[in-house]
Amino acid sequence: MSASPPPSNENRSLLIIFGLLAALIVAGTALLLVSRPEPVTITINPPPPSATPLPTNTPAPLSIYVTGAVAEPEQVITLPPGSRVEDAIAAAGGALDEADLEQVNLAALLRDGDQIHVPRRDESPAALPTTSGGERVHVNTATLEEIDTLPGIGPALAQRIIDYREANGPFATLEDLDEVDGIGPDLLEQLAEVIAFD
Repeated sequence: MSASPPPSNENRSLLIIFGLLAALIVAGTALLLVSRPEPVTITINPPPPSATPLPTNTPAPLSIYVTGAVAEPEQVITLPPGSRVEDAIAAAGGALDEADLEQVNLAALLRDGDQIHVPRRDESPAALPTTSGGERVHVNTATLEEIDTLPGIGPALAQRIIDYREANGPFATLEDLDEVDGIGPDLLEQLAEVIAFD
C-alpha cells in the first residue's frame, strides 16, 4: 500500500487559521462571560404623599338675642367670635335716644346664646332681663377688667386669678378658686352666684 501524500502547505495554513479563529472565539466568549456587568436592580419609589394640613379649630359665630331700646329689637343677630356688647347693639341698629346705656356693660365679651337687653331710662332695674348671658363672669375666659368687677375682687386679686389660671389651667369648680392666694370661704360665698366656669 502506498502512504497518503502529506498535507500541502495550503491545507496546513487553513487548519492553523481555523484553529486560531476557534481559539479567538472561545477566548472572546470566556472574556464576555467573565466581564459581564452585574445586573442592575431598578427600584421605583412612588412620590411621598403630599402633606394635608390638619384642620384648625375655627371658632363658630355667635348668635345673640338683642332686646330693648335699640332700633331693631327682638332679633337674633350673628356676630364673629370676640365681639362685645357694643357690637351687638350696633348690629341691632344702634341704641335709641331713650336708652340707658349706663346700665349696660358695653365692653363685656359676648358668648353664643347671650341676650343683650338695652333698658330705657324709665325702666326699673329690677325688671331688667340679663344683659350678657346672666350677670355671671366666665372666670376661665374673663379679662382682668371683667374679673375686677366681681364683688370683693380688686385688680391685684384679679391678676392673681389670671396668673393661677394660666399656670394651672382652667378652674373646674368654685372650690378651685380657693387655691388662689387671697380667696377664702367668705369670698367664695359671694362669688358663687356671679361666676361661671364654662
